[in-house]
Amino acid sequence: MRFSDRVGQLIHSPIGAAHALTGLRTNDRALLDLSQAAPSFPPSKAVLEQISEAVHRPDTGRYAPQPGLPALREAFAQDLNRGYDSNLGPDSILITAGCNQAFCVTASALTSPGDEAILVAPFYFNHDMWLQIEGVRNRYLNCGPELLPDPDELQGLITAKTKLITLVTPGNPTGQTVPKQLIHQFAEIARENGIALILDETYRSFRRGQGTAHDLFQDPAWGDHIISLHSFSKDFAIPGYRCGAVVGGPAVITEALKVLDCISISAPRIGQEAALAGLRHAQEWRLNQVTKVKSLEEQFLTAMSSQPGGFSLKSSGAYFGWVEHPRKDLSSEEVVTRLVLENDVLAIPGTAFTPTDQSMLRLSFANLDSHEIDELPARLNEFSGS
Repeated sequence: MRFSDRVGQLIHSPIGAAHALTGLRTNDRALLDLSQAAPSFPPSKAVLEQISEAVHRPDTGRYAPQPGLPALREAFAQDLNRGYDSNLGPDSILITAGCNQAFCVTASALTSPGDEAILVAPFYFNHDMWLQIEGVRNRYLNCGPELLPDPDELQGLITAKTKLITLVTPGNPTGQTVPKQLIHQFAEIARENGIALILDETYRSFRRGQGTAHDLFQDPAWGDHIISLHSFSKDFAIPGYRCGAVVGGPAVITEALKVLDCISISAPRIGQEAALAGLRHAQEWRLNQVTKVKSLEEQFLTAMSSQPGGFSLKSSGAYFGWVEHPRKDLSSEEVVTRLVLENDVLAIPGTAFTPTDQSMLRLSFANLDSHEIDELPARLNEFSGS
């Protein structure tokens, strides 16, 4: 049996690889799991009640309308309009099985094998992987010391083959919120070059700053070059229900629907019911969870302020800390292995997010509770002495 060369050359899931290491542990001490960025708390009561009611309806097990439940698209349009001071309608929204699928169907609609795409590095690893599967050449726009991309350097990477630019804000893995002005500069470069700017805004509720994240939707022609991707997983603690969204112009929605039809036909109806209940009945709960996560970040910043074990925090935000490890004589994968087997700390190596090993780790502090964050410095200090 022969397999695709494109798939064969990909890394395995960094999350899966990290969790596989836990099977090698011999310590009895509880693991501090800072690997996958998933809510550690259950959904709100309103969401749970809606799910419980929906499973008994005969239509819940059937296909949903392919673009998504009309009520969900309408409710999400209203939610976006409040958040962005915009005037979006439900026709601008395509519901997908999570934000990963939102990216995949959009990127596939925009590119052909041999095309090029620009990813801001550190990048989200599944973006990089999907484009490689599609035969797209990825060009990396490396961030500077502030972990923000330079628009002038972006312009220098664009060629006649470039079809899209991807910008994640707040960043995964860095947590860095991209300032509004910089987002607008990227959008203008995309417009001038006739290419798409994909904004992955999965963590928009957890961004820093006041006011709107950007004003791109206020441009009547935004749909010609802007695509915004969203997730309900983090806002309503429903990652397993797989519900996300593409926000785009008519042409993007039409073409992405063709790809969606070949993958999942439509997003699962039960996940859409959960997201709809969240939008309608859990907005205050949503804000409370954001406050709790931000409180965990403040505690994480304090915990990392003394650089325990020589681990140096370079940025944080949303669910993440982007941390430089002290062992330059070891690969980041080796450091991750030692942390889990010797110090009972599970992290993701930075090589999942960068084209080269830069001695970085991603720590998802939002996975921990307050007591576990207090425990983290002692575990990292153990690594220094190991």
